[in-house]
Amino acid sequence: MAPELALDVQPRGSLSSGDSSAIADLCSQAFEEDYAPYLEAFVDPVHVLAKRGGKLVSHALWITRWLQIGDSPLLRTAYVEGVATDEAARGRGYASTVMAHLAEAIVDYDIGGLSPAETTLYARLGWNYLQGLLYARTETGLIPQPGEGAMILRLPNTPEINLHAPASIEWRQGEVW
Repeated sequence: MAPELALDVQPRGSLSSGDSSAIADLCSQAFEEDYAPYLEAFVDPVHVLAKRGGKLVSHALWITRWLQIGDSPLLRTAYVEGVATDEAARGRGYASTVMAHLAEAIVDYDIGGLSPAETTLYARLGWNYLQGLLYARTETGLIPQPGEGAMILRLPNTPEINLHAPASIEWRQGEVW
């Protein structure tokens, strides 16, 4: 009988060096680039780890960002990054399980957000695609982000959202969204 999937939520400061290395390796493999610099650049990430038989098979993390949709106030956003599943373990529902666990862990936020390369998984889990124009918010104003896409997850504290309204998020180095 195969071992059960073990889920764990860990802030970066609580990760073992082995888990940190496993996350970097898994994400680098999944995204076909060295993901370690991204992991180091995230401010106060919280990781969701899925292990089977002690081996990391799936992962996601969230960081706190500030999303504004239309004229709404800034929303404290659990912004999801690094969703990855080991190539040999794909197609078994691990990413869905990780994302469902993540959704339960972020209920105190105003909203969940992410910018996926592929939307099917997230749409199936209740995430909605933002249909308005996307912007980066800077000290000097809004910078359009053509070609970007983003999705949101409504949480208990989420106000009424107009999915067709323009949305902005604070600018950051690298991929803004």
